[in-house]
Amino acid sequence: MSDGSLAIVVTLVTSVVFVAVAYLYSARRRQSVDDYVVARGSVGGMLATATLVASAMGAWILFSPAETGTWAGLVGLIGYSLGSAAPIAAFVILGARMRRLMPEGRSLTDFVWTRYGPMTYLASVAVIVFYMFIFLAAEMTGIALAARLIGDTPLWVTALIVGAMTVAYTAYGGLRASVITDGVQFMLIIPLLGAVLIALLFLLDGFGPAISSVGEEAGHLLSLGHGPGIEFAFTLFIAVWAANMFHQGFWQRVYTVRDERTLRRGFAAAAAVVIPMVMLAGLLGIVAVGHGSADEPSVALFSLVLDVMPRWAWAVVLVAGLMLVMSSMDTLLNGIASAVTSDLARFRPSWSGSRLLGSSRLITLAVVVPAIAIASQGYSVLYLFLIADLICAAAVVPIFYGLYNRRLSDGAAAAAFVAGVVVGVLFFPASDFSAWNSIPWSGKTLVSFATALGASTVVALVGAHLLGGQRRESEFDFGLLAARVRAITD
Repeated sequence: MSDGSLAIVVTLVTSVVFVAVAYLYSARRRQSVDDYVVARGSVGGMLATATLVASAMGAWILFSPAETGTWAGLVGLIGYSLGSAAPIAAFVILGARMRRLMPEGRSLTDFVWTRYGPMTYLASVAVIVFYMFIFLAAEMTGIALAARLIGDTPLWVTALIVGAMTVAYTAYGGLRASVITDGVQFMLIIPLLGAVLIALLFLLDGFGPAISSVGEEAGHLLSLGHGPGIEFAFTLFIAVWAANMFHQGFWQRVYTVRDERTLRRGFAAAAAVVIPMVMLAGLLGIVAVGHGSADEPSVALFSLVLDVMPRWAWAVVLVAGLMLVMSSMDTLLNGIASAVTSDLARFRPSWSGSRLLGSSRLITLAVVVPAIAIASQGYSVLYLFLIADLICAAAVVPIFYGLYNRRLSDGAAAAAFVAGVVVGVLFFPASDFSAWNSIPWSGKTLVSFATALGASTVVALVGAHLLGGQRRESEFDFGLLAARVRAITD
């Protein structure tokens, strides 16, 4: 069997297994709309930790950190790992507060609509859907690039198989299907990756010799004083932290877990696991540079495995990559559908539960089609994330400051978001707007993200403390969150 045929078989078999697991689990129970989109209070113990870790550890673990390591080096990876863990850790505090204030919520948009109003609500919906869609497309792009590298499999073939199989069980079983497959994937992913890592280091004669070859080829990647790496470390910290605060899959799981204690333990464990995983994957990207296996940075880790290890190893890595992709894709698909379904229930109160459930399934199917088309183009995984991350960096303070401050109005929050986007885009790299190229620091990622975050923060603070401070009678009553946001009942 050729490598290309084997790659397709591995992709199909892995996908079918998880479709079967999800279907068998979901078929045993009738689901309400609330069960489908949030599975409220149903998960505790190790399964809570497993679903949070599996949702956090998407296939980006195998692609983006390694790509970062190939040019930003060790210091860039430090920023990436801390930035990846920071938002998950933030849910320990913000998630617990949201759950106390809005016990029957489902989506971040429930909070935004009730707390602010239409302008900030529309901005938050756009941010959530755009970010999660880009995340979805990037995950599929990564695994499609890996399959092409291994077996010269056309990008669209891998994207179509993975997309169709994941949407098959996600549309049918909803969040419960996502949670149960997360549990299985969690039990398999870490042992598989651990086995490949040990074998890889053995074949490279240990970690020391592998790193020493990097010193000869690209010693700057190991330096904590590497200028581009330092700049990108701060950029990634802002970008990844801000973006994951809009991860609807995490907000769903705030309500999926059994109680607040489970919430705190699960998110804390997920944050702790992500740090070493990002560092290890990124270090292998640096090793790939020393070994001459980083010609295509997006799949540097896969290139290293393919160059150094026997055939069984890349098949194992492909299986692990597929599980990571599916564990994050089902979360993303269900998250987008959940956010939209919550809004349909709000604006179409006359719709029956079965109609809302059918709409949610159609949304899941509709989202995956353009994602497959984008994945077939093979764009840089890291660059795809940066586009979405910039928008999130402009939105994070205006949205979440209102979780504590009573005076920030709908208009002020929306204005802060727009100001952050406009300022950040002016400095975003690889812009085709030639008129902006003469702006000082244009094209600097750190300047782009820092100004997006800074401008939105300043406008939000001014709106809350100067303008809002003059209208004490309009202070928001947090008690309205519990009173107005109710579970969807059939």
